Amino acid sequence: MGEKERKMNKNKTMYLIRHCEATGQNEDAELTINGRKQAVKLADFLEEKNIQYILSSTYLRAYKSIQPLAERLQLPIHKDERLIERKLSDKNLDEWLLLLEKSFTNLDIVYEGGESSRQAMERGVTVIKECMYRKETTFAIVTHGNLLSLIWKYFDQTVCFKEWRELSNPDVLQVHFNQEKITVNRIWRNNM
Repeated sequence: MGEKERKMNKNKTMYLIRHCEATGQNEDAELTINGRKQAVKLADFLEEKNIQYILSSTYLRAYKSIQPLAERLQLPIHKDERLIERKLSDKNLDEWLLLLEKSFTNLDIVYEGGESSRQAMERGVTVIKECMYRKETTFAIVTHGNLLSLIWKYFDQTVCFKEWRELSNPDVLQVHFNQEKITVNRIWRNNM
């Protein structure tokens, strides 16, 4: 076992969180009134999970979704650009939903001005892998629906477009790493 492997703590729990309801898709889109209420419910739900480190997309709606929890736990929110939403294209695409669906089966499709599912997945998973080397054992990581589903797909290849469509705002996946295996459970589904 090399030095790098010895430094990696393999017993970790990560709560991957999709942001609460927002007013739009822009980087600076605020949470709706309902989204602000959801952020408080999200804090209620996560408060007893022993979260020690919080990471968030730089987008305002992600940051604001986790802010009530961070304030309760008196933890800083570490912003990371790698957690921003996947950019399907820089064009307005009428058939964007169909194109998104195709990108779940062909991870290497790139639409004009966008990034492939594989590229987005790799940048999101890099954040997860870096957490494996931190001393903390429990993390809250706030991102966006498409990127969240692609990170989920990395750990469970059966995840597809259907799982993305079923995600709610907010949503929470619990990813648990131990020495033998990785388990992923969607734990928010029945909370609302």
